Amino acid sequence: MGEKNDCLKLENQMCFPLYAAAREVVKLYRPHLDKLNLTYTQYIAMMVLWERGQCSVKELGEKLCLDSGTLTPVVKSLEQKGFVRRFRSSEDERILLVELTDSGRSLSDSARDIPERVGACLNLTPEEGAVLHGLLYKILGR
Repeated sequence: MGEKNDCLKLENQMCFPLYAAAREVVKLYRPHLDKLNLTYTQYIAMMVLWERGQCSVKELGEKLCLDSGTLTPVVKSLEQKGFVRRFRSSEDERILLVELTDSGRSLSDSARDIPERVGACLNLTPEEGAVLHGLLYKILGR
């Protein structure tokens, strides 16, 4: 492959290191989340709910950049575990709401140190972490 195909080399792609780094970071969360009986996707959903207490499934999907096909099984699983409850809005039946249960709310106490523990495993200075954080949100358009 000549120079004209350099654009197709894996090492020249921005998408690959983003993808691989994301997988590695999620892997760092796994042992901590296993103790809480959560997957990474369930964990980030819980983070939104720990912040808000309650929101619609649509809002949750928008916040997490997840479609309903991905989010619905996550929320159902969290409900089966007793961490959330789902119900229809009394103002508009079309809106499905999700709220924390007492068990889900108290789970945040056990999760509080996870970001710091995972952050300590990354090979970044605090300044580099802040720059990366800003750049990633810039890519996401936020």
